[in-house]
Amino acid sequence: MTSQQKAYFYAVAAILSWSTIASAFKISLRYFDYLQLLFFASLFSTFVLFIIIIFQKKVHLLKKTQRRDLFSSAFLGFLNPFLYYFVLLKAYSILKAQEAGTLNYIWPITLVLLSIPFLRQKIRWISIVAIVISFLGIVIISTEGSLATLEFSNPFGVALAVGSSIFWALYWIYNMKDKRDEVIKLFTNFIFGTIFIFIAILFSDGLGVISFRGLAGALYIGIFEMGLTYFLWLKALQLSENTAKVSNLVYFSPFISLLIINITIGEKILLSTIAGLILIIGGIILQQTSGRIKMEHRKD
Repeated sequence: MTSQQKAYFYAVAAILSWSTIASAFKISLRYFDYLQLLFFASLFSTFVLFIIIIFQKKVHLLKKTQRRDLFSSAFLGFLNPFLYYFVLLKAYSILKAQEAGTLNYIWPITLVLLSIPFLRQKIRWISIVAIVISFLGIVIISTEGSLATLEFSNPFGVALAVGSSIFWALYWIYNMKDKRDEVIKLFTNFIFGTIFIFIAILFSDGLGVISFRGLAGALYIGIFEMGLTYFLWLKALQLSENTAKVSNLVYFSPFISLLIINITIGEKILLSTIAGLILIIGGIILQQTSGRIKMEHRKD
């Protein structure tokens, strides 16, 4: 098997895993509230990442962590997993899985907008067109196709799903500035993120009743959303002759996700969701082909 074939193998494995997450979120939220689910998923993910570090024989890199690295991880961990998943899971708790999962794919466009003040990049007219196209997709999904009346199905939930993309985009921007090993960085980020989540739980109703089905869902999410799958994606990018060859495969994920949502949860997939998703992805592809920002990282 060539390096490129291995890259495709890892990429497909990652994409198929991510495609199940919208359903996993929605099912797990039947047994845990969103804070409980986030805490245990983040905790499990931290353990998975540590096992990967041991497997890769990178434990010695942890010993080289400096004080400034800890401050960086505390900040990044606050953005992700804490803020990002806190907002996203709340959105999943009040929206249909197809709505929350699809709207979350707007993050590359959010990245473009945030790159203007944070990375001092100039926006081109083609980027503006791409943003308008993706925004129209958001409106179609949020109104379930009722463009004439513009009656949003759940304005608060939509705001949360779209707003979560801000935290992911900020995480992506600041993560680029941290030059440490990716797995080491992700592990230390999740340690701090888990601590922040636990503190949030202490100020809420506590951990509450622990459901074994909820724990099973959190374990699945911790492995296939936050931990192992990120590692698989990094391997795909490292092995690929050209990152675009595997990065472009990500656009299959939301469509596969809709199919899985329909099968596992029984949600009827609306034509407005499919139409809106096509516009969102179309806007992202248009933006990328304009040559402004090359994405080498994925997000749900």
